[in-house]
Amino acid sequence: MSKEALLKLENKELTLPVIVSSENERAVDIRALRKETGYITYDEGYGNTGSCQSSITFVDGENGILRYRGYPIEQLAENSDFVETAYLIIYGELPTKEQRKKFRELLSEHAFIHERMVYLFENYPRDAHPMAILGAMMSALGCYYPTLATNDSKLDLENFDDAAATALSKIRTIAAMTYRMSRGLPIIYPKRDLGYCENFLHMMFSEPYDLYECPPIVAKALNMILLLHADHEQNCSTSTVRMVASSGANLFASAAAGICALWGPLHGGANMAVIKMLTDIHESGDDGSKFIEAAKTGKARLMGFGHRVYKNFDPRAKIIGRLADQLLDALGIDDPLLDIARKLADTALKEDYFIERKLYPNVDFYSGIIMRAIGIPLNMFTVMFAIGRMPGWIANWHEVASNPKGRIYRPRQIYTGPTTRDYVPIDQRG
Repeated sequence: MSKEALLKLENKELTLPVIVSSENERAVDIRALRKETGYITYDEGYGNTGSCQSSITFVDGENGILRYRGYPIEQLAENSDFVETAYLIIYGELPTKEQRKKFRELLSEHAFIHERMVYLFENYPRDAHPMAILGAMMSALGCYYPTLATNDSKLDLENFDDAAATALSKIRTIAAMTYRMSRGLPIIYPKRDLGYCENFLHMMFSEPYDLYECPPIVAKALNMILLLHADHEQNCSTSTVRMVASSGANLFASAAAGICALWGPLHGGANMAVIKMLTDIHESGDDGSKFIEAAKTGKARLMGFGHRVYKNFDPRAKIIGRLADQLLDALGIDDPLLDIARKLADTALKEDYFIERKLYPNVDFYSGIIMRAIGIPLNMFTVMFAIGRMPGWIANWHEVASNPKGRIYRPRQIYTGPTTRDYVPIDQRG
């Protein structure tokens, strides 16, 4: 097969090289198009545009494949945990025993935030959205740890290990403090002897007089949610991180931009929409049966079913769906919303109407159920997504910052406004 594409444009013919990826994907390289022809391409939303070459994550939506650094998500979910998977995504290889030990020690060392930062929480309104606080505090890390955020790529890369551990460790501390402050509860500090997820839940739910004892199944479930969300190719927030990083901005500023992008309901709000849907069904007096029939006629919309990328099934959903059942059974929770969720999932997996339309429960459906069962409040769901996605943001920032030939991201546009016109004095307008 030829590794070139031929473009005929007006009276010109332009030969464009074809890039073939390690997974045999093909892309037409149009970097010389404007220079050679004066034309640009138009691709609203970048749905058909490759903005970078990356070695981090591979997604094949047609065949339900997700791999981090070449490792199938199924194998990582079965054998790894969030911290080890984070190391893999950030550094490119699974850690040795010594590397894993050192990485965990770094996360413990950087779990505490600067004591002056604690006072920042006191100035936020109690009803401020947790994502607004998370983004602001992530950006503020650059103020309190200036040696890790110089905006000099060479220096920032020299301190990358500490910066990466700081971002990954402190995001859970900030998230937990945000939750505590919003409820007028005393801050609970991290403990060095707890694992990543156990420490987060300790900071969320412990009291000075009553420490939270994390059931193993709860830690496992939270680990799985974070692991399955650790990266997902060039989605809105990840491409935002790369966009900001391309200007030379430090890791904390770039990650803060990713948090802001994730806050948008079209990106990070899917699992929240699931719980809202279940709440509406319950409050209507339905057990899910009427809602299912309404969905078949187009009168109701199933949230958390199907996926924009995965056309046949979401590989993450198969993994987390089994764990959701184990968690609910182990905790013995009596929650009508979770009963409705099970009914919807069972129906979608069995009835031809949903099977034919590929309306299968996706990862957002099950993650919403799990977080509700754990006790994570609805307005913290997107925060949990941000914690999970941090390894991918860190890795993508590193790819951009360490590319000596990298250029600032600067998309073109198709201008549709007025053509040249003369200024009109105010007394002659209208």
